[in-house]
Amino acid sequence: MVRVHHVEANIRGVRSKIMVNFSDNAQATLPHPAALPSIGHETARLFQDLERTAPRGEPRHSPLYLGLRRASDIAVSVIALSLFAALLPLIALAIVVDSRGPVFYSQTRIGRNQRRRNAGHASCERRKVIYPGRPFRIWKLRSMRTDAERNGPQLAQAGDARITRVGRFLRQTRLDEVPQFWNVLRGEMTLIGPRPERLCFVRQYEATVPGYLARLDALPGITGLAQVNNGYDEDLRSVQRKLRLDTFYITRASWTLDLRILLSTVRVVLTGEGAR
Repeated sequence: MVRVHHVEANIRGVRSKIMVNFSDNAQATLPHPAALPSIGHETARLFQDLERTAPRGEPRHSPLYLGLRRASDIAVSVIALSLFAALLPLIALAIVVDSRGPVFYSQTRIGRNQRRRNAGHASCERRKVIYPGRPFRIWKLRSMRTDAERNGPQLAQAGDARITRVGRFLRQTRLDEVPQFWNVLRGEMTLIGPRPERLCFVRQYEATVPGYLARLDALPGITGLAQVNNGYDEDLRSVQRKLRLDTFYITRASWTLDLRILLSTVRVVLTGEGAR
């Protein structure tokens, strides 16, 4: 049975409530962003900026904010996919010449938890919850060998031998992520939000990181506060840092923070910072 808990997170003296889905035996506590170790560029300034300008209290964004955000998603996605279409023939040729396999690949990722939003209208009938969030198919340019997961799912590591030569360039420039703008157009993702994860990793982190499912309170994003400051998951500690950053963004999202994340994203793309 899934219960809905009100969880209070004290963010440097600012209290905000979010609704999080937890199983009966889960610990309904959110990590404290103030306890973050040094995790990269601009993190401290981002937190300070949030405290000064971000909305306070429960994250109920205005219809204007949500409408303009969706309009921005559509406009940026159309532009990005149009430019990508012009480059795709050359990119596709490089991929197939470099290694055997398809140009694109897809995986099932876990998106926003819609049940929380509809909790007030749920029936009394109990049902088994298979997915903690809405599953969807994510699309990317293939950057690894086709047998990359013959031993099962695993996270990419620094200097990963499974990555092809062209794939390394695609990852460094983030071109492998561009097809995800199709998911943004479909409303399955947004420009800025928590990184979508595979079900196997969600279940693993749910069992080891208290409050991990709080990340599913928002649409997943192509970029986000955690993506530009925490990079890829490496170990349990990096997952905990990611949860803290994602929770901070979900509870304190604003145009100011969105703009700073986008500017940080441009820098990351141009410098290849954190690529694997």
